[in-house]
Amino acid sequence: MEKAKLSVIQLFAMMFMFNMGTALVISYGISAKKDAWFAILLSMAAGIILFFIYYLLFRQYPKLPLTSYSREIFGKYLGWAVGFLYILYFLHVSSKNIRELGDLFVSSTLQETPLVVIIIPLVLAICYVLYMGIEVLARTSEVFIVILFLFGIAGNFFVLVSGNVEFHNLRPFLEDGWKPILDTIFPYTITFPFGEMIAFTMLLPLLNKSKYVKKVWLSALISSGLILSWTVSLNIAVLSVEVTERATFPTLATVGKIDLLDFVQRLDAIVVFTLLITVFFKASIYIYVAVIAITDLFGLKNHYRITFPIGVIVIYLSMATSSNIPEHSAEGQLEAFYLHLPLTIIIPLVMLIVAYIKKFFKKKKPARPL
Repeated sequence: MEKAKLSVIQLFAMMFMFNMGTALVISYGISAKKDAWFAILLSMAAGIILFFIYYLLFRQYPKLPLTSYSREIFGKYLGWAVGFLYILYFLHVSSKNIRELGDLFVSSTLQETPLVVIIIPLVLAICYVLYMGIEVLARTSEVFIVILFLFGIAGNFFVLVSGNVEFHNLRPFLEDGWKPILDTIFPYTITFPFGEMIAFTMLLPLLNKSKYVKKVWLSALISSGLILSWTVSLNIAVLSVEVTERATFPTLATVGKIDLLDFVQRLDAIVVFTLLITVFFKASIYIYVAVIAITDLFGLKNHYRITFPIGVIVIYLSMATSSNIPEHSAEGQLEAFYLHLPLTIIIPLVMLIVAYIKKFFKKKKPARPL
């Protein structure tokens, strides 16, 4: 594993932008209709429970990443297989995020540009930063989180003063009862993005002040959850729930409706650049944890030689993942059950139970006489 150290602020910045990811611009949680904002808040609360699973595992193995303590818990061979599954998971999700960013560019600003021309420079830039080391990405995150907040403040201000906001679109509360909300939470909005934070179990050993893990993780999780809830409520208030359901990128449509005095218009760039920042960091973190997981499982000296080859794999996966946006969305619905649920909830929970059982029997085992 790379000999690097992350500060508390750097880890918070990366976690916050990781959680924003593509959730900030897609129809996140809209299957709960007018109560989507409430479903996100409940998912955030469930995400806190997930955090404590990851945190308790970290407390058991504070110096080891996920792929290492999976072998400590499950044994050499089964643990290795579990670690390899997470490598595939990290690579797959990074490619999905990059593809969504490419689709946004093609549908909004670069309609005549081939998708591959957008994806290749982005992935190469990510690989170059990761080749320089995780500390470079961490220091960059300190700068870009400030830019992200400025974009957010500007976008929200212009939307609120545009006269397009109709908060009555959010009423009545619980119009369709609890079922749509619960169906949305489990497993969709709990695993994405809160469960996806399992990627940081590969980075926690790098934190220079491990005693702050709980505060940093929970601060990033809660702040990002509140912003995502506010964003979806604002989209519904501006567009109505029906339009938000149909829109591929509702936040883009919301900002596109801004027209102040026929002067402040076409602020779509705010959304595009916001997504570029959040996806850049989310994909970077996923690719980095995949690379160090490979380094760990295969006993490599360092990650430098495999960074760009892994980038080529991500480019291929992002192009092959789906042929169009509707197919991409349909795959996401299936992956929530068959990919995210087992890898972000079931396997970590099983690992925690087995770790505590092994610890219990280790304590009960009598010491050998001298």
